[in-house]
Amino acid sequence: MRERLRLLDGGPVEIIERGGVIELTPVAAEVEVRNTPEGTVVVAVQPLPALTDAEVRATIDDVRR
Repeated sequence: MRERLRLLDGGPVEIIERGGVIELTPVAAEVEVRNTPEGTVVVAVQPLPALTDAEVRATIDDVRR
């Protein structure tokens, strides 16, 4: 389940109870919007691990569905 939800070990989650059901949601990374010579970009405030090729492909596949 951790892999499917892309939860990292020890990563923060938001826990919500709705109608007797507990929902766990990964907390989004804090980001800043910066202007660079190449254009506006969003940068994580804290360092994040690099994405693997498999993670990038899975994300692209998820978005296409």
